[in-house]
Amino acid sequence: MAKSKTQTADAGDGTAPSASSPVLTVRHYCQGLGDCHLIRIKRDAPRDFFMLIDCGVHSSVAGGPGTIDAIVADILTVTRKIDVLVVTHEHVDHVSGFLTAAEKFAEFEEIGEVWMGWTENPADPQARQLDKFKGQALALLGQASQRLAAVSDDNGYMTNIRAGVQSVLGFNFGVKGERVRAMRDAAGKLGKQQPPLYLEPGTLRPTIPGLDGLRIYVLGPPRDPSLLKITDRQSEMYSLASVTAAPIVAALEGSFALTLAGDQFIDDPAAPFDCEIGLPLDISLSGEVVGDNEKAALSFLTDHYSGNLPEPPRSKRQRKPLDPNFIDQSWRRIDHDWLAMSSTLAMQLDDQTNNTSVVLAFEDTKTGRVFLFGADAQIGSWMSWEHLSWSVGTEVVTGPDLLARTVYFKLPHHGSQNATRRPMGLELMTSPDLTSFAPTNEKDAKKVGWGEMPYHTLVATLIDKTNGRFVRADDEWLGTGAFPPALKQPSGSLRGFRNTSKLWVEFDLA
Repeated sequence: MAKSKTQTADAGDGTAPSASSPVLTVRHYCQGLGDCHLIRIKRDAPRDFFMLIDCGVHSSVAGGPGTIDAIVADILTVTRKIDVLVVTHEHVDHVSGFLTAAEKFAEFEEIGEVWMGWTENPADPQARQLDKFKGQALALLGQASQRLAAVSDDNGYMTNIRAGVQSVLGFNFGVKGERVRAMRDAAGKLGKQQPPLYLEPGTLRPTIPGLDGLRIYVLGPPRDPSLLKITDRQSEMYSLASVTAAPIVAALEGSFALTLAGDQFIDDPAAPFDCEIGLPLDISLSGEVVGDNEKAALSFLTDHYSGNLPEPPRSKRQRKPLDPNFIDQSWRRIDHDWLAMSSTLAMQLDDQTNNTSVVLAFEDTKTGRVFLFGADAQIGSWMSWEHLSWSVGTEVVTGPDLLARTVYFKLPHHGSQNATRRPMGLELMTSPDLTSFAPTNEKDAKKVGWGEMPYHTLVATLIDKTNGRFVRADDEWLGTGAFPPALKQPSGSLRGFRNTSKLWVEFDLA
């Protein structure tokens, strides 16, 4: 990263002045819907310390792999050694680059340690249980997506369900169908130290040589299974109640087994009749039946389920057009409606994975200021921080204490409404020096049907709390040098700011 310059932004080089040496210099990359953050920390050593947090882009972003290649190439111009690589969680928009840009990552001279959450540890029983659910959910959603692809676009409800399921699958599969697991594993193999370090909430990372004045606290992912499942709670958010996913998994598994059985009978203990009673619907509707009982059943289906009714007699006074549903009975059919539950399962998979995010807080012990990187943590993870504590010497540091001293906040999950807690969360960040960055792109979010992202009420709150020191990855002024006045002068913890291209923005923090 370029060194701070004691000059004004009016010089036209996209550099705001720096008042003093920063504790951290953070380069945020702006690839669209994705995360990649390079942290540089000056230290008393032959070279500075570098940490890379994630490197990915959502599969829906046009030209995403090429942009990631450009990002890794840019990182290589800054440093060829990464001390710590943090893989926050298993979503494509955070890890795709470790697979698609594997050749460029091979150019680094060294990547020291890889940090992941305990949720990625294959030796952890709770992690294995979570992984089993994720595997089942992905397999079922893949089947649901195939079924939904055959639904006519005239069915608006099911079309929306299809779009939602495919959107979530975009977090788990790359542009060429690569599984997110392959991406995560590729990242894990990059570290010189093997296996990766699996982080536990409420722990403190050992002091880094030459950085005695810096502490790194681990806040997430939470261990409480109930909090892993909490993705939203109306009283906690800036504006959706969760359901347990296990029954949905069981129901979909049974439904897919029955509908794919063909001529083979599947024993379903929940069915109202024995498995040999009845005919597959597609055979019944095809007319390919021979027995009298089957013909009677077909006649019943035609009269009351699939066929058109005869038009009733009408008097001369009846001028109003006849409701088409009196004739066409297709509205009675629910052939695909059972697939709608796949959208709920998709949201559960997506949100539980977000709650497995590694969350780190960096503390400058000289000033007590905290720099918070929340990955994609959602409400359940935030709620767990309230009960965390760390013994540091004779003092006890708590989660709420860290939030109260936060002066820099990397906004989680592209600024969605259920990824920043309101009470005991953002409302605790009362420092007048607060600065924030959101890795978001509103246009890309609309393309994949995510609705309001970033959430406008949250954005307005952050602009007010930061006195304008809030930057979005999709800000139109990026790369122009004409950034907002709030970023042109050092203020409190923000000691310098740089933006010479649309690819990245850089903050000097102290």
